[in-house]
Amino acid sequence: MTTTFNEPSATPLALLLLGREADPQSERGVDCPGDLPPASDPDLVARARAAKEQLGDRVFILGHHYQRDEVIQFADVTGDSFKLARDAESRPQAEYIVFCGVHFMAESADILTTDRQQVVLPDLAAGCSMADMATAEQVAECWDVLTDAGVADTVVPVAYMNSSADIKAFTGRHGGTICTSSNAKRALEWAFEQGEKVLFLPDQHLGRNTAVRDMGLSLDDCVVYNPHKPNGGLTADQIRDAKMILWRGHCSVHGRFNLDSVNEVRERIPGVTVLVHPECKHEVVEAADMVGSTEYIIKALDAAEPGSKWAVGTELNLVRRLAKAHPDKEIVFLDRTVCFCSTMNRIDLPHLVWALEELVAGRVPNVITVDPDTAKYAKAALDQMLALP
Repeated sequence: MTTTFNEPSATPLALLLLGREADPQSERGVDCPGDLPPASDPDLVARARAAKEQLGDRVFILGHHYQRDEVIQFADVTGDSFKLARDAESRPQAEYIVFCGVHFMAESADILTTDRQQVVLPDLAAGCSMADMATAEQVAECWDVLTDAGVADTVVPVAYMNSSADIKAFTGRHGGTICTSSNAKRALEWAFEQGEKVLFLPDQHLGRNTAVRDMGLSLDDCVVYNPHKPNGGLTADQIRDAKMILWRGHCSVHGRFNLDSVNEVRERIPGVTVLVHPECKHEVVEAADMVGSTEYIIKALDAAEPGSKWAVGTELNLVRRLAKAHPDKEIVFLDRTVCFCSTMNRIDLPHLVWALEELVAGRVPNVITVDPDTAKYAKAALDQMLALP
């Protein structure tokens, strides 16, 4: 059996005008930022190849799984954010690390690589809406609230990898650890061995899903700290009673999926297996058949039986790539509407070509540098994650 990937609908009925409207059923702040990426310009492809060949081993290109194919084709390695940062660390001979991802990923690469290496982000506008939902000032204010409630000494911060260097440094300064979507359970188990409560930031959904689904806590054990409300919108008693203090943040892509998405695909494709990322909302994760990180999703589809049917709830570029890689399986996007990670898609072929040609010319563009003090404490938190049993 050979199947073809059916692109999600781009009709007005699906989401009016893509990139101009938001879905009222989605989490607040979640919208679909545009149409399908254009086909690669053959001249740009040739220029990228020429520049990369001229740079040789001096450059190492990292491509996140959510990047469009026109960029991924030039990546030396692909992976999720932490894997890519570790890959950069393992290439000390490369002068330039060109990170085709978003800003917090490039920061992690700078923290983990040597001082003689320079990390380049082809477009400085490639940020992360989730990471931007927690600023250093907001988190410091949250810690003051926890201190006033008399619980700060019992709270261990756990920061998701999808956070800024400032937030990772805050975590390191307060004896916490970093986690990925793959090791969040291990990180929380460690944190609860160190203290009575966890401040989990910036993604409330990963924190809630891990605590409730994987560790047996209840939804009542979790409260959400809203940085835009006085005291986070919580009373001192709510803070004292909680085990998980979840930061009010979310992923703008995974926040799109809802229970209707799951029910609709089950009706449309009998026998489908619903596979979603743990950044999805709790009700979506509960309704799914399988839940796991980006790497877990890839491995699950690699191991799936020919002829099996899958609806995947993660970023569309990756889902499309997986469908093309497995034509013997029916793989569809969980949502029927086109929705890319808008900031990740800022790293397009023109920006990559520009960055590489600048390096060829002896100019280093868009260097991402984390100041030494921030890097010191952020690395302490990262090292604590690496030391997890």
